[in-house]
Amino acid sequence: MGASREIRQKIGTIKSTQKITRAMQMVAASKMRKAQDRMNAARPYARKILDVIAHLANAHPEYRHPFMEVRDISRAGYIVISTDRGLCGALNVNVMRDVVKELKDWEQKKVQTGLCLVGSKADLFFRRYHLNVMAKAMHIGDEIGIKDLIGAVKVMTDAYRKRELDVLFIASNTFVNTMVQRPMIQQLLPITSTATEFKARVWDYIYEPNAKDLLQGILTRYLEAQVYAAVIENYACEQASRMLSMRNATDNAGHVIDNLRLVYNKARQAVITNEIAEIVGGAQAINQ
Repeated sequence: MGASREIRQKIGTIKSTQKITRAMQMVAASKMRKAQDRMNAARPYARKILDVIAHLANAHPEYRHPFMEVRDISRAGYIVISTDRGLCGALNVNVMRDVVKELKDWEQKKVQTGLCLVGSKADLFFRRYHLNVMAKAMHIGDEIGIKDLIGAVKVMTDAYRKRELDVLFIASNTFVNTMVQRPMIQQLLPITSTATEFKARVWDYIYEPNAKDLLQGILTRYLEAQVYAAVIENYACEQASRMLSMRNATDNAGHVIDNLRLVYNKARQAVITNEIAEIVGGAQAINQ
């Protein structure tokens, strides 16, 4: 009976864990829906501002902003976006594994690298590599605001402007759907994308105060918007991955409970069978 009591205790413990994981799954699902709304709201702005940049840059070809200059690469920077909390599967590992691979490729080419880490998990991961960490943004929370990211982004853009970096990438997860989130590394600087909408016609603008100051302001807003949109999308990926992880944990707990119940019933059946055999044996001894 001692074994049966131990099994019952295990079943009770796993049931408690199952309730926790089910609650975490529901919370993650609620947060994911809100994050999706914010993600969908941020995407059009990031796309439209790139069109505006391409339009203004093409309309003023005699001025070339430093953010649009293609240089020989001797120093590369990465903005790595991760989560502050765990329990979201391999979401962080997939991104950081791709970043490490690219860092090794740059190292073979004798290119120096610098990192901007967004999220506590990236900070913990890259500590073991002793790399050049130029900026950090930690503990952003659920209510993500652009003000939480401006400082870290400015460090990297200033480094690019001062030619301490020749290229800048951003690494994060992209939200495909609830079941699929993919790691992605894309180039942030120099800005090489051109808008196709305005290629057919270009106007000559009168700039106030001047083209340099105007493009500086717009390009800065563009970079901040790109990083903000990536953080929002990564947050949506985090909640989707956590929801799936907690659902799998809940299902696995159910399977473990079923197996323990089977073991418990077999043990109980064996005890009852043994007691019956003892009664029958005792009865036969009396009759003899």
